[in-house]
Amino acid sequence: MKKLIDCEKGEKVKVAKLHANHDLKQRLISFGIMKDANIQVLEHAPRKKTIEVKVGKMRIALRAEEAELIEVKAL
Repeated sequence: MKKLIDCEKGEKVKVAKLHANHDLKQRLISFGIMKDANIQVLEHAPRKKTIEVKVGKMRIALRAEEAELIEVKAL
C-alpha cells in the first residue's frame, strides 16, 4: 500500500482510498481528492512538512499528516 506522502516529485498516481476522518475526508473531496482521482506530485517541502499536488487544474498544498492518509496506486 503506497501513500501520497511516499510519492516522488513529478509522479502521477490515482487515489485508491482515503483513510481520513469524516471532516477531513469531506475537505479533501471538496478539493477533488477522492477515489479514482488522478494526482500529480509537484513539490515536497520537507522543512514545512507539506506536499504540493495538482488535481485537475487545481494546485493544493497538503500537510504531511494529511498526505499520509491518502492511499494511491500507479496510473
